Amino acid sequence: MPEAPESENPSAAPAGDALANARPRRRWLRTVLLVAGPLLVATGAAWVYITGGRYAETENAYVKADKVAVSAQVAGPITEVLVHENEPVKRGQVLFRIDDAEFQVAMSRAQARMRGMQALVDSLRAGYRQKLEELERDRVDAEYKEREFERQSTLAQDNLASRSRLDEARNDRDVARKQIAITEQALAQLRAQLGGNPAIAIESHPVYMEAKAAYDEAELNLQHTVVRAPFDGVVQRKPEPGQYVRPGEPVMAIVAEHDVWIEANYKETELTHVRSGQQVSIRVDTYPDHVWQGTVESLSQASGAEFSVLPPQNATGNWVKVVQRIPVRIAVPEDPDAPPLRAGMSTVVEIDTGYQRPLPGIVRTALNLLGGATLPAATAGTGTH
Repeated sequence: MPEAPESENPSAAPAGDALANARPRRRWLRTVLLVAGPLLVATGAAWVYITGGRYAETENAYVKADKVAVSAQVAGPITEVLVHENEPVKRGQVLFRIDDAEFQVAMSRAQARMRGMQALVDSLRAGYRQKLEELERDRVDAEYKEREFERQSTLAQDNLASRSRLDEARNDRDVARKQIAITEQALAQLRAQLGGNPAIAIESHPVYMEAKAAYDEAELNLQHTVVRAPFDGVVQRKPEPGQYVRPGEPVMAIVAEHDVWIEANYKETELTHVRSGQQVSIRVDTYPDHVWQGTVESLSQASGAEFSVLPPQNATGNWVKVVQRIPVRIAVPEDPDAPPLRAGMSTVVEIDTGYQRPLPGIVRTALNLLGGATLPAATAGTGTH
């Protein structure tokens, strides 16, 4: 009879034992959490502190490529366009042609003028040779007139010749002398027209050179009616036949397919430890599953504001300090297996500067006391940049 109550509630004793066994486990878990929790937080905080300044990341970065606005060097209507929009082209490939009829006429005119100048030089040479012969004739004539005058003088002294005949002989001698001087002046004039050298080559004569330059200019203008691609790339904004173009006016654009790079615009406060040659991870918004590995190629010498149309004038008016952005050029190596990169694509870049923050002095002192030795330089120092 005394044991009847226990038999009425047989599960009371096991429940009490389970509750008694759970309490030590809760105490152990609480102890682990109280010790491990702060330790994990401290470890995470220390890791964030040490590596916090190592990586410099920005979304203000875009793919860049060489591009050029193709313009005509001569004026005229476009007669033929030989490429299509977004078509790859090679260097030297014909893009479009300009009506060349006017330039063909100009070239024919310059060619005719050049031949005329060649004939003129030949004529001057012939005239110079003729004057040389005339000079020789005048000298022979002058010698004869001189002898005739001397003969008449002798006869006049002997009263064998009249005074009028002597005067006539004197006049003939003087005229012959003057004729030599006139012919020599004519030779000097022809020599000057021949550039000071009667034996000058036609190609070296000034008038021929001027005509040749005009011909070369006409030929060059004719060549400029055929516009070619300056480098390998892709056609953008192609013109249409019939469009009138002027020298220096942009007609179409060529964007390079290869040798692209990233222009990342970092805040000036983020570039403390950035140096050329550091490794860069690149993610392109178009291809979120692919990561490119690049290299810091160079840092711009001026901020983007320095190249704006209206640069800031901080020396006038009210001034508010604004953090500037410095362009950083990041080289992207060629990868045939990677997706194609196009100019203007948005990217996210992360530069690994390799920088490590030094531990606070009080932490280093405590660790030194606990460890009995100084920390390695790699842990306590600033690391490499």
